[in-house]
Amino acid sequence: MPARMRKLLSLIVLCGILLPNFAIAQESGLPIPRFVALRSDKVHLRSGPGLRYPKVWIYQRSHLPMEVVSEFDTWRKVRDWEGSEGWVHQSLLIGTRYVIVTADEITMYAAADKSARRIALVKNGVVGKVETCPKGVDWCQIQFQDYEGWVQREGIWGVYDNEAIE
Repeated sequence: MPARMRKLLSLIVLCGILLPNFAIAQESGLPIPRFVALRSDKVHLRSGPGLRYPKVWIYQRSHLPMEVVSEFDTWRKVRDWEGSEGWVHQSLLIGTRYVIVTADEITMYAAADKSARRIALVKNGVVGKVETCPKGVDWCQIQFQDYEGWVQREGIWGVYDNEAIE
C-alpha cells in the first residue's frame, strides 16, 4: 500500500475515533451567567476544563455560592465572590441558591422592612440559603443556620439585582 494511502487511511481511522467524542460534548443550555453552589466540603478549582489541568484552589466549604460564567462539556467555569475564576466539574455543583455575606455585617429583619423587628446581625463570610427574592424588591428571605428572615440584597453575593427567586 502506498504511503499516501496509508496516511489517508490513518486519518480516516483517527477521525472515526475522535469525532464521536466531540459529538458527546454538550453544554447545559441553562442561562449564563447564573448562580450555583458547591455540593461538598472539598471542591477543586482547576485552571482548565479537565482533570489534566492543575488545581489552583481547593474550596473547603459546601454551599458556597459560585457564578457560572462559561461551560465546556461537563465543566463549568465559575467565579467566586472575591473574583477568583476557574473550572469545576458539574457534578460538584448544585442549583440550590445560597448567598454569602460580603458586608462587614448585615441586619436580618422579621419582614422586608427596616422598621420590622430585628432578628440577628449576620457577619461577613456567613453563608445562607435563599428562600425567596421577590422581583423588583431590594429584599431576600434567607435562612442563616437556625435563623430565617429578610435581608437587603446589598451586602450579600449570590443573587442578581431584580432577580426573582421563588
